[in-house]
Amino acid sequence: MLEVMVNGCNGKMGQIVCDLVQQNENFVLKCGFDRTITGEFAFSVFNQTKDIIESPDVIIDFSVPAATLLILEYAAKNHIPIVIATTGFSDEEEKIIETYSKQIPIFKSANMSYDIMIMKKLLQWLAPLLKDTDIEITETHHNRKIDSPSGTAQMLANSINDTLGNHLYCQYNRHNERKKRDKNEIGINSIRGGNIVGEHVVQFFGEFETFELKHTSYSRKVFAEGALKAAKFLVNQSNGLYCMEDMFQL
Repeated sequence: MLEVMVNGCNGKMGQIVCDLVQQNENFVLKCGFDRTITGEFAFSVFNQTKDIIESPDVIIDFSVPAATLLILEYAAKNHIPIVIATTGFSDEEEKIIETYSKQIPIFKSANMSYDIMIMKKLLQWLAPLLKDTDIEITETHHNRKIDSPSGTAQMLANSINDTLGNHLYCQYNRHNERKKRDKNEIGINSIRGGNIVGEHVVQFFGEFETFELKHTSYSRKVFAEGALKAAKFLVNQSNGLYCMEDMFQL
C-alpha cells in the first residue's frame, strides 16, 4: 500500500483527496500538511515542514503556488515523489518546478481528468483542420476560484498554439482595446459564479459555421481520483517531469 501525504489537506479538494485515500485499500493516509489547521483530523497534520515526522511514499498537492513550492522543497530534500494538481503558477515558478524534477519524480497537470486529456488530444487534431477560424475558449468555475484563467484553459490554449506552430497569442482582456479581433488571437474568457465545478468550451468560429468542443465536470472527485492514479504511476518512475499523456501513453 502507498503511504500518502496530502498537501492542502484543509482545503476543499484536499479534504476530498483525504476521504478517497482513506476509502481506497491500496492507499494509506500517512499525514496531511496545511499552513492553516482548523478542526480535528483522524490523522497527523502539520503546518511547518520542520515538524513533519512521517515519511510518506508520495505527496499529493492540491493547494496554492506558494504552498506547493514550500512542500516541493521538503519533497526534494527527502526524495519523495510529488503529484502537483495546483494551478496558477507564474513562469518563474514553473521553472522552479522543472528544476526540482531533476531531483525527484514530479507529476504535474492543470487538470487530473482523463476526459480533459482526451479533449486536449482532440484539439491537437482539430486545430490544423480549423486553422483559419477565430478560436475562443470560455471557462466557468465556482466563485471561490482564485486564479484566472483556469490552468486547464491555459493548457488547452497552449496545446492549440503548439500544434499550429506557436504563432498565436492569448488575448485575456479586450476591455481596454478598441480594435477589431486579431486573426492570431486565442481569446480566453473567464466566468466565476455559484458552485460550478468546471466547464471548458473551445469554439472555432468560421465565416458560415462554428465548431464547438465542450467538457463539463460535475464532481470534484474526478480530479481526486485522477490524482490517486497519478500517485500510483509516479512512484515507479525515475526523476523527471510527468503529465497525463505519460500516464496513459497517448
